[in-house]
Amino acid sequence: MKKRLGFIGCGKMASAIIKGISDSYDGKIIGAEINTDIAQDAQSRLKIPVWTDNKALVIENDVIFIAVKPNQVTDILEEIKSELTEDKLIVSIAAGVSTGKIENILGRHRVVRIMPNTPALIKEGMFGICKGTYAFDEDISFVSSILTQVGKVVEVQEEQMDIVTAISGSGPAFFYKVIEDMARAGENLGLDYDKSLMLATQTALGSAKMIFNRGEIPVQTLIDNVATKGGCTFVGISVMNDENSKKLFNDVIEQTAIKANQLGR
Repeated sequence: MKKRLGFIGCGKMASAIIKGISDSYDGKIIGAEINTDIAQDAQSRLKIPVWTDNKALVIENDVIFIAVKPNQVTDILEEIKSELTEDKLIVSIAAGVSTGKIENILGRHRVVRIMPNTPALIKEGMFGICKGTYAFDEDISFVSSILTQVGKVVEVQEEQMDIVTAISGSGPAFFYKVIEDMARAGENLGLDYDKSLMLATQTALGSAKMIFNRGEIPVQTLIDNVATKGGCTFVGISVMNDENSKKLFNDVIEQTAIKANQLGR
């Protein structure tokens, strides 16, 4: 029998996963939101049953996704732990909340932590995944099998999850801003905004696919192949180097990772 999936919390990240897998996962999916109005809205949006009783959801389902804000995780775990039997798997998507913290509340229980991102909505998600002390390899395999329906999965160590959060969890917003800034630059120079946005967006998409398909070629080689010395692209890369874009993005990722870590405390 297919495992039944229960989502405590049906916000943006949970919705992205649910919408992404709902047309291909043939098991049962149920959500939970304590507020009746929010539950009704989520049920309408996601086309799944959304209950207002977290304990009932835990009893009914095999895999419990903890999809609430980091500062709500402790209260939720305290609420449901009496209903958690050994056969149930906990999957947390809460940024910054370690498997160790969850285990400290639940005891010797199977916990898997994932960091999703919203492109899962269009089945182009990126997920970091790690297992807790008591989780099995089979647990990682099962959760990964669900997530690969809506994107790609990379397994990392627990201590690396805040970095994953910064790069792929928050990353879509960073790329949106780069694309928007490029489009606005084109507009400022006299190009229609919609055309400029299309140029920037498709170029970003094509460039990402080039990286995925590069084989053993270093990314720097791809840069050098476009930025011929003395050419216009070379001038643009020189501006990026002069403005120290490498430090900028290092600071962006570092500060985001630090904040992710703080959220779980």
